[in-house]
Amino acid sequence: MKTVRVAAAAGVVVAGLLGMAPGVAAAAPIVPFQIDPAIFGNPNGSLDVPPIHCGIERTAPGVITVTGRPKEYGCLVHSWVRWINVSTGRTGASLTSSGLNGIPAEARLHTGAGRVALIVDPRPGTMLTPGLATIDVR
Repeated sequence: MKTVRVAAAAGVVVAGLLGMAPGVAAAAPIVPFQIDPAIFGNPNGSLDVPPIHCGIERTAPGVITVTGRPKEYGCLVHSWVRWINVSTGRTGASLTSSGLNGIPAEARLHTGAGRVALIVDPRPGTMLTPGLATIDVR
């Protein structure tokens, strides 16, 4: 009986140590926009413009990246992303990249920690409605 208790105690200790071991690193999830940019206000796209699917990825403390969502058509290229950190009052803007060579269009924003509201503003002269999102940045 004593052997069973010792083995059970050793098993609990080993399980506890394995539970504290670092896990496999995983990419941060991409949070979808609450309202995606849309051609003529239609989120399903049109004959000549596919649907646009933007997302936000937490890339570092106080930093987020606006990019396309996985397995869907990406976010807008060469469009302004304007943001405000409503917790601190900081504001800023960044232009999304060109999205060439299989690299999705993205804009890296140094917002600082807090609640951030942002808008993806399509290029002037297009018939796209802007995309809107809010996220808590840590």
